[in-house]
Amino acid sequence: MTSEAATTHTPATPSPATSTDRSPLIRNPVLPGFHPDPSVLRVGEDYYLATSTFEWYPGVRLHHSRDLVHWRPLGGILDETRLLDLSGVPDSGGVWAPCLSYAHGLFHLVFTRVDNHHGGWWDAQNYLTTAADPVGPWSDPVPLHARGFDASLFHDEDGSCWLLSLTADWRPGHNPFAGIQAQRFDCATTTLTGEVHHIYAGTDAGVTEGPHIYRRDDWYYLVTAEGGTTWNHQVTVARARTVLGPYETDPAGPTLTSRGHPDLALQKAGHGSLVETSTGQWYLAHLVGRPATQRGRCILGRETALQPVIWTEDGWPRVEGGIPAVEVPAPDLPTHPWPVEPATDTFTPPRLGPHWSTLRRPADTHWIDLDATGRLRIQGGQSPQAKRAPSLVARRATSLHCALDTTLHFTPATPHQLAGITAYYDTRNWHYAYLHPHLDGRALSVLTCDNGDRIDHPGAQTVLPAAGPVHLRAVLHGTRVHFSYALTSDRLWNELDADCDATILSDEYAGETNPPHGRDGSPGFTGAFLGLWVHDLGADGGYADYTRATYTQL
Repeated sequence: MTSEAATTHTPATPSPATSTDRSPLIRNPVLPGFHPDPSVLRVGEDYYLATSTFEWYPGVRLHHSRDLVHWRPLGGILDETRLLDLSGVPDSGGVWAPCLSYAHGLFHLVFTRVDNHHGGWWDAQNYLTTAADPVGPWSDPVPLHARGFDASLFHDEDGSCWLLSLTADWRPGHNPFAGIQAQRFDCATTTLTGEVHHIYAGTDAGVTEGPHIYRRDDWYYLVTAEGGTTWNHQVTVARARTVLGPYETDPAGPTLTSRGHPDLALQKAGHGSLVETSTGQWYLAHLVGRPATQRGRCILGRETALQPVIWTEDGWPRVEGGIPAVEVPAPDLPTHPWPVEPATDTFTPPRLGPHWSTLRRPADTHWIDLDATGRLRIQGGQSPQAKRAPSLVARRATSLHCALDTTLHFTPATPHQLAGITAYYDTRNWHYAYLHPHLDGRALSVLTCDNGDRIDHPGAQTVLPAAGPVHLRAVLHGTRVHFSYALTSDRLWNELDADCDATILSDEYAGETNPPHGRDGSPGFTGAFLGLWVHDLGADGGYADYTRATYTQL
């Protein structure tokens, strides 16, 4: 395998002592919650997973491991507007399918920013940024082509480099997923050169995307995603003697799929990338979904899993049974756990922790302030359906039974000022428990947005004292969301009378609301978040303070 294992890299963040014990099992998903389209990379003894983030900052979420079992978040790569501008991108637009590679002493990240994916069109600009260290600093992104998304770089043994992507075709009557293309890329000048080569048309499964090339012995292996990123998703492998083909598809069929196995806990298996360990073992990173019921809605979104790969005598990479497993053997590497993340975040400066994300704008001082006393101040943003300047700080739900609770200090001055806690999917699907003015004081209410329609929960409204902190809690309990409040430090929770449907916080619901292609001709691709939300609809300078936030799996 070229370039990925060639150089030893020491992460900037110190690591704990490494045990000499062996890890017997990988438990999937290794990255629970919204972590789709994994690109896995080894550099020396370090393993990295980069995943899609869509409309969320920081763009391209990055995790690090030493044993493929234990993973720690390093935050996101694209963490400032210099690197990524998400203002105004549509729901499930933004950053799609990153590819992380290593060559010439640099990490290379190729990613797509999608400004539109509706109505049979894609406005999908590809970019390249590089860094000497995965935690940055990253270079100003170089624009590549916009002919198709899911771009990746292949660094060959002779020093040549190729940019791959799917070929998008907007024309009526044509296949919109028109195969895989390749073009030479000059790493020194960061420019595309020469002609575009169409190297693989895909199989009858269709929707051929997500290309990655790997070289092993005298073969080039092309790994693609096919079947669409739902129940028919799959990983397809083809190989050729030259990088430009012709490519022969594995005669055994998909390397991995959940299709035809509705009883499996891990569904939607597909969009894979390969990595070889330092001990010569191979693994496939791929996305999965865990439906709340059999073939039901996947509230947590598409997650990242790992499967061991065995090479056949005639040179094909295979996953046992061709299906994903919840528990699989770990590689023969020393166990390397990381410190356990504290359940409570006290908002220590200078920046938000790596488990937090922000919607459509980076967590900068224009609207975020972390005080040394442990106070997170969020300046109010636009309405819940705005796409330019929202003020939402949230974290991924990683279990169907989890909760986020927080302490809110907020005295709204006008009816235009709201603040509270939310269970959020996108601008059209969310639940929100919020403080607002009421007569001479404040009240707590619950509002739902279901496919763009606002639904009030009048029985939930609770009048509160005019001042003082309010403790708020959002609980994801299977297919329901419940909100509670407390006014005392012992946080004896009082549940609000609002039984909210958690399944609207899912890709499937986005596709079901306007079948067969989802709303506005495109489904959703993200997952459920629990977060802190502040609104200042009159732009009057309103803000809210949060002094702690605790995330627990129940």
